[in-house]
Amino acid sequence: MPNGNVLFPDIFHTNHLLFYERFKAYQDYILADCKASEVKEFTAEYLMKVLEPSGWQAVWRTNVFEVLVEVVDVEYSALKAVVQLSEPFLCESRHSNFTLECVQELLELKERKIHLQELWVVYDKSGEFDSTALAVEHVRFFYECIWRTWDEEEEDDFDYFVRCVEPRLKLHYDILENRVPSGLVANYQNYLSQCEELYSKFLDVRSRLSSSDLDSEVENVSLVEGLKLYENIEHLKQKLKLIENPLLRYVCGYQKHSGLQAKGLRPTGDKIIHIVSSTMVASMLQSLIRDKLCPESCGEEQEIQFHKDPLAAINACYEGDRVIICPGHYVVDDVFCIADSVELEGYGLPDDIVIEKRGKGDNFVDCTGNNVRISSLKLVQHDAVEGILSVHQGKTTLENCVLQCETAGVIVRTSAELLMKNSDLYGAKSAGVTIYPGSTCILLGNGIHHCKEGILIKNFLGEHHDIPKITMVNNMIHNNEGCGVVLVRPTMPSDVKDASAERAKGNTQPIQSGNGTASVEDFRQELPPELLTGELELYEQTETSEQTESNYKIAHELMVSSAKKSQMEKRRPSELGITQADDNLISQEMFVSIVGNQFKWNGKGSFGTFPFCPDS
Repeated sequence: MPNGNVLFPDIFHTNHLLFYERFKAYQDYILADCKASEVKEFTAEYLMKVLEPSGWQAVWRTNVFEVLVEVVDVEYSALKAVVQLSEPFLCESRHSNFTLECVQELLELKERKIHLQELWVVYDKSGEFDSTALAVEHVRFFYECIWRTWDEEEEDDFDYFVRCVEPRLKLHYDILENRVPSGLVANYQNYLSQCEELYSKFLDVRSRLSSSDLDSEVENVSLVEGLKLYENIEHLKQKLKLIENPLLRYVCGYQKHSGLQAKGLRPTGDKIIHIVSSTMVASMLQSLIRDKLCPESCGEEQEIQFHKDPLAAINACYEGDRVIICPGHYVVDDVFCIADSVELEGYGLPDDIVIEKRGKGDNFVDCTGNNVRISSLKLVQHDAVEGILSVHQGKTTLENCVLQCETAGVIVRTSAELLMKNSDLYGAKSAGVTIYPGSTCILLGNGIHHCKEGILIKNFLGEHHDIPKITMVNNMIHNNEGCGVVLVRPTMPSDVKDASAERAKGNTQPIQSGNGTASVEDFRQELPPELLTGELELYEQTETSEQTESNYKIAHELMVSSAKKSQMEKRRPSELGITQADDNLISQEMFVSIVGNQFKWNGKGSFGTFPFCPDS
């Protein structure tokens, strides 16, 4: 609005296009099956068919100013428009000294050629420029959100749309619709900016090398620098591809580092019992005193505080505190962050003590305390992006709880430990329980059902994390859309061929014992005795033939997987010139115990594997 009295004309608003509309445009009309090196050529051909060559107005937008211009010609091959200033001159700038002369000088420097993605087509009710506005939007969106400067150097074995455009487009809309955890979005943006910065440096180094004498000492240093930059760029590109892939994004996930800080002991050294109740009547108080608050139950005299909100009680806790939640339906709008060793228990049956999460957010319950105990509660998750409960570090015990999920279920992060006992989990749109490398997960007597997958185990091949230690005893895993248990494991291309060959030969039988069947007990006996906890002995039962078939299959598959991992780990040091590998680090099997589990009515069977190549 120059001089405060003239408004810019209306423009076409095209940023509201749906995923399907953009997908169809790029697939059917613009890119089709082109290679990365042909993207610009295919885009130019598309523009020649739909873009008016002249006679339309647009707002030229930069970070500094907006100017109304008129398009007099289009250079399709360069994706640029030749423009002139409209009359009357309309300009809006952040700097008051940006005048008509400044704009004219800038246009002369650019030879009056402006990139199409910097132009917003002015609305014309005749409909003559509708296709022009849409075409300019497709070009702008593509080069802002889809295209990467290094794409042209990628291999062209697969068409560019399938390899790059489709996954990036899906990720963009998943982020817009809040289907991606905020931490993962931040990671992606960070990787992208790092990769762009390193690639710019790499181009500079490569340019210097191409125009100099490679025999000089200075250029040898530049060559080493270029190789390091290239290696870092490839590493970042793999991370970007992992997040861009709509399946691997959730299967492989990301390591979220929680910023929760433990309070430690209360300055006075006291430990407090927090009572949560929306209303307190005399009979309830008498029952609490008899069952929970008498010296015999508490062990010692303790201060008692009363709350109406479970979130307020959690936030008031210090190390060693205890929270007792009375029957009722509680609605919270924030995350439970439990960073100290506290005990959270319901007073009654889980279905009578319901805590419901509403509002946007990644998680419902985040645990980082050394020893967190949660019991006799029903947690109901709504409108969240990530899991209903995440154990980031320390140990969390979940007993006699009901977890009604909406997105993900329980997540056990690297180096964390979960003991989940006699609980019921259902409704997750991904896995009911997700187990990360290097974690410890003990599942005893639980029901996990009506999820995308029952249990997802991430057995990554990495230098920094061991395989997870998992115990599954007497669980009922049923009615899941996919498999009861899914193992995500890395696979080298050669291993994929070997596996295919084995399947072609029909070599899919489980490990045989003396009587011709696989023995889970034999499998357990091969494991180190210190990994078997005393608590598990309470759950040891003789399994029926209906139960054991899936247990044998899982045990066999995990043993094969561990052997594959051992071979790959040995191969890597040898490739690096290291001649010894420590077998003790990889000799322990993933499963400490797998006994008495039942797998029924899972859509894709009891057990499945998801192989992926970390270097592809």
